Amino acid sequence: MVSPHDAVRAPVHKVLNNNVVIAIDESGRERVLMGRGIGFQLKPADIVDPAKVEKTFILDPGADGENELRLLNDVPYPVVEAVSRAVDGAERGLGRSLGRRFTIAVLDHVQFVLERLDNGVRIPSTAMPELRVLHPQEFAVARQMADQIAASLDRELPAEEAVFLTMHLLNATRDEPNGTAALLFRRVQHVVQVVEHELGVTLDVDSPDYARFVLHIQFLLQRLVNRTMLSSGDTSFFEFASHSYPRSYEIAVKVKAYVKAATESELTDEELLYVIVHVERLRNQIEGGADRG
Repeated sequence: MVSPHDAVRAPVHKVLNNNVVIAIDESGRERVLMGRGIGFQLKPADIVDPAKVEKTFILDPGADGENELRLLNDVPYPVVEAVSRAVDGAERGLGRSLGRRFTIAVLDHVQFVLERLDNGVRIPSTAMPELRVLHPQEFAVARQMADQIAASLDRELPAEEAVFLTMHLLNATRDEPNGTAALLFRRVQHVVQVVEHELGVTLDVDSPDYARFVLHIQFLLQRLVNRTMLSSGDTSFFEFASHSYPRSYEIAVKVKAYVKAATESELTDEELLYVIVHVERLRNQIEGGADRG
């Protein structure tokens, strides 16, 4: 979406509702203009007052554009307004534009959440603490967005909304194919779950060892995608670690199996070595905490 200051005095093409109209701009493109009461009593060929325009964007052709119009027509304007303002705040917080698709995706998501809550339905979700470690800036901005939307609508939103909004932010801010950032995160999360299952504990997400482990797994998976995995040809350290830390080695092998199933790529012994070392650190942390208890 672009600034309303970029809107032009354009004749109305279609009044979607009192708050959303379609106009034809100077280049002959269909442009969505949004603003409280902007469409009230407007008729085709009337001129839109730019002072009433709060948001505007070029309409996508085809099915995507039709879906966006349907969403803007169906969602109550207070929700549109709350989401738009939260996105504006997120853009200021991140110092970059997030794009129209991000706003539409968040609008669709928030409206779905509100409808579920109105119907007494709440879908359980994990807190995904890895996000705070891997993407602290996006997570903080997402939490602010959730709080702002809730305050604007005077509604209580589930705490996990910060998680979902972070995922949307990652896909909007990473220069990767759509969904890549979210997929990478889910794989990191699955590796953490494998390790927790094998250790029989829930890891302390606030510990430095946890943060190091999660960051290492992220970098490992990124290297795998970029085909830049560590490989030295010297197996002595790997052999030492595998024999010295047999339990951590067994867990690392299970991580390797998951990565193979998920990505069809084999981890090198050097990559596996660092997984062993980080798992061993986690085990020591857990055992040390148990001793202190």
